[in-house]
Amino acid sequence: MKIIRNITGILFCMMLLNSFSSKAQVKILDQVVGVVGANVILQSDIESQYQQFLLQGGQDNPNMRCEILYQMLINKLLLNQAVLDSVEVSSTQVDEELDKRMRFYIQQIGSQKLLEERMGKSVIELKAEFRTLIKDQMLTQQMQQKITKDVNASPSDVKNYYEHIPKDSLPRIESEFEIQQIVKNIAVTEEQKKTVRDKLEEYKQDILKGKRDFVATATLYSQDPGSYKKGGELGFFGRGDMQPSFEAAAFKLRPGEISDIVETPYGFHILQLIERRGDQINVRHILLRPKVSDENIEIASKFLDSVRTEINKGTITFTDAAQRFSDDADTKYNAGLMQNTQDGTTKFDATTMDKTLFFQIDQLKLGEISKPVSYSDKEQKAALRLLMVKSKTSPHTANLKDDYQKIRNAALSDKQNLTLLDWVKKKRAETYVSINKDYLKCDALKDWVKYVAGK
Repeated sequence: MKIIRNITGILFCMMLLNSFSSKAQVKILDQVVGVVGANVILQSDIESQYQQFLLQGGQDNPNMRCEILYQMLINKLLLNQAVLDSVEVSSTQVDEELDKRMRFYIQQIGSQKLLEERMGKSVIELKAEFRTLIKDQMLTQQMQQKITKDVNASPSDVKNYYEHIPKDSLPRIESEFEIQQIVKNIAVTEEQKKTVRDKLEEYKQDILKGKRDFVATATLYSQDPGSYKKGGELGFFGRGDMQPSFEAAAFKLRPGEISDIVETPYGFHILQLIERRGDQINVRHILLRPKVSDENIEIASKFLDSVRTEINKGTITFTDAAQRFSDDADTKYNAGLMQNTQDGTTKFDATTMDKTLFFQIDQLKLGEISKPVSYSDKEQKAALRLLMVKSKTSPHTANLKDDYQKIRNAALSDKQNLTLLDWVKKKRAETYVSINKDYLKCDALKDWVKYVAGK
């Protein structure tokens, strides 16, 4: 059974090809190789995807072009139906997706300047060029979601799916942990905040007087790990991309101007506008965080020790204590259970989880609570936390008892795929389809050939 995928990497693929075309020496012939409804597939589209396949380590295989065309035919069928069903994607949604992708590509390549040099076009020009492509991708995705939105995987579906997996094909699951936490932020005093403000004000005045250079000062003293090596430069961003207070200050600046001190959840900043391009700006900043005192660390530690004692005495459960006392909004109302952002479950693979976290919980027995350990939240605030291993599995072959959620996700994906395949079978019989004669003998396309117009 073929797996239907959305081809969401086309933009990145084309950009890569533009960057590496001199090395790849790819000759792309533009001719129509497929038509679905009002949508055309070009040979260059297929070659772009094929070169991406090779760049990712794939072996030269002419049949892969047939597989690529198969996926593109399905995506064009979805796009055609999205237009017929009046599925809508707003300009704002397209703009947000374009901004997100551009930020990703800039991060991957190193800077906006380097991206523009590689592409020979400005970011604004690139957005204009790929706007239709991104909109079509989003329409395709929405159409697919519309088709599969009511598909669910019942317990019997999950069991049936699992029982039909050949035993020698069942995946091996490494040790996994479910971990609960109670987080206590370490308080920062007004005096500590004032110390940071005073230091930033000193930096600002020295820069204005020519005693310091902003870039050098950011490199030496900024506490933003993502930008200090680049002299505090953040790269271009638009409205809605940053913390509101940071963004409000940034967009008021003129090129070269330095802001007043700005407070965000990450700490305190001074900003300098580098450049403005349309609705996007590039700034550099210096971030300083108030240093927490030993006294406040001790206060937080003693508080968590007292909570730990009460849980061990049975006065309160870990779940209730997390809800009452934890400062972590993401876990406190979920029994303190940490969520694995990679797969959306509450299980963490011992081989891929954060190493510091692994060493903190590795020696804990089930139900045993750690002593307060250091922790930095997503905003890099200093904190302490208690950890408890709720469950732990040994390395094993996937089974329903220990891996139900993973198997359910796979079963649901399979059921959605079957639903989509049924939809494709029905819709391609009602839709104009044309395939270039060079591809009519592709085994991957045998189910499509009989619907080719005029054949």
